[in-house]
Formats: sequence, C-alpha cells, structure tokens
Amino acid sequence: MKILLLEDDMILNEIIEEYLLENKYDVKATTNSQEALELIYDNLFDILLLDVNVPYLNGFSLLKKLRKNSIYVPTIFITSKNQADDMQEGFDAGCDDYIKKPFNLDELNLRIKNLKRLYSIDSTFVKIAPNLCYDVSNRIILKDEVKYQLSKMEAKVFEYLYKNKNRAVSIEEIGLNNWVYDDIPIDTTIRTYIKNLRKIVGKETIETIKSIGYKLKTA
Repeated sequence: MKILLLEDDMILNEIIEEYLLENKYDVKATTNSQEALELIYDNLFDILLLDVNVPYLNGFSLLKKLRKNSIYVPTIFITSKNQADDMQEGFDAGCDDYIKKPFNLDELNLRIKNLKRLYSIDSTFVKIAPNLCYDVSNRIILKDEVKYQLSKMEAKVFEYLYKNKNRAVSIEEIGLNNWVYDDIPIDTTIRTYIKNLRKIVGKETIETIKSIGYKLKTA
C-alpha cells in the first residue's frame, strides 16, 4: 500500500515515516504542500496523511484543491488543530478521518487499516453481488462460476469503480485517479474499457449516469 505523508515537523515526519516503513508500507514523505501536490500528480497513492499547518497551501486547502480536480484518494488529517470547528472544516474539505496530535502511532495504524478495509485497498477477493465476485490479486471476475480475465487497464478501471461503489464517477475522475498525468489515456479508450467490463458484469451492474459518468452498483 502506497502512502503519502505530509508533515512539516522534521522530527515527527521521520518518526512517522520510519514507523510506517517498519509496518511494510510504501511511503513518500514531504514537509510542504507544493511538493506534496507534485508527488500526488506524479504517483498513485492509496492513502494521504496530511498535516494542516504546513508551508504553501495548508492541508485543508490542499485537499479541497485535490477534490476539486476529481482526485479522491482516501485521506487522514494529522493535526494539532483539535477544536470541533477544525474537525468540521477537515471533513468539509473531504477527509475520511481526523487524528489529533499528539497521537499514538499504533492508533494511526489502526485508522490506516480501517480505510484499507473500507476501500478494499490490497484486498484479494471482493463480493460485488450474490453471483458476482472479483479476485484482485489475479484480476479475475467470477460471474455465475465463469471466470473472466481482465487486462491490467480494465482492472484499474473496475477496481476504481468498486472503491467508489454506488457513487457516480466521471471519465475524467477515473483517468486522474488511475494514471499519472502524462499517461492518462484518452476518454474513448477508458470508455472502451468500461464497455468491455459491462459485457461481463452487465449494464445493470455498471450503470450509466447521464451527464456524469458511471456507477458500479453492488448488493
């Protein structure tokens, strides 16, 4: 699992990074939000850990900018801003969780694992419907006991739809959240991947949402 850590306190940054590495996470750490933005645009992260009071854009503004640009990586704020209004601002910005400093590193790990569970990050087998399952490790859809092998690109699209199940996502959002900027395929290519997936799972499972995009419907 790939994690971005944004923390401007050098000592705390090193402590958290070292702890995450010891727990077998792939971590990229930075101390300012400008570099964080560049890293996010050039890499595909599973989770963002964002301090709030950092140079350039503060953490709240950074996450708002990402969400405005259809980048929906699960995010935890790590901050000393611990008033109810601060928490409200954090969740309004689009975060998934909020941990107040000082905190226990094991508690942070529990919160990371919770997001991993909620978003099926690194999960090897997920259930879509009573007759439909997906094997993440092998990129195989199992429908009515018949196996369908997905290409690497089809799997990227399908897994993103699953992580955002029952929510409409646009073609642009799928591209931004699955490829780095220079490698994003054209819209018609992504639509072709979705067309191929719908042949397997059915149009009733990947539903077209007019003027928005597509939604994976799960049981």
